[in-house]
Amino acid sequence: MIATDVITCFGHENVLAKHRTTLEITRENFLTKRGDCIICINSDKGALHLSNEVKDILRNEGYGYLVIMKDGFMDMVMGRGSRDLPFSSDIKMIVRKSDFISDGTILIKANKSARDLRRDLIPRLRQGEIKVLLVASQDPLHDDEILRIVVNLFPSFLNSSQLVQDHGS
Repeated sequence: MIATDVITCFGHENVLAKHRTTLEITRENFLTKRGDCIICINSDKGALHLSNEVKDILRNEGYGYLVIMKDGFMDMVMGRGSRDLPFSSDIKMIVRKSDFISDGTILIKANKSARDLRRDLIPRLRQGEIKVLLVASQDPLHDDEILRIVVNLFPSFLNSSQLVQDHGS
């Protein structure tokens, strides 16, 4: 079983994406330079607002893939769900390299944090609208399966994309 959720958020001039262990998307409309895990603001969703299908898969120890897209550039973060995820924050969504869980955590044991995102994407995360796709699956997915989902939901993205494949971590 596969479920998806599309998140729309916006860039901010203070996006640094330098945090070593987390990545965050927030519904708040401001960002200071101390928020170095935050990759976008003014999100249309917090963890609470994700679809029930996505939450059910992730609560069943499923696999999660956060695909960040802006100006034809894309990066993907892979992580795991947990039966302990509360999905209760209406303000934020957090992806963690560790297995620590808070009200905003949506993925744990991730292969990337904000600091690990491709660096040519970061300046693009400082302005304009950003699309983030969350794919949840009971079984692990291959990169080509995730790309197929991206293309099906955002057909125009493929025309201008610069994809990165990183199997590290």
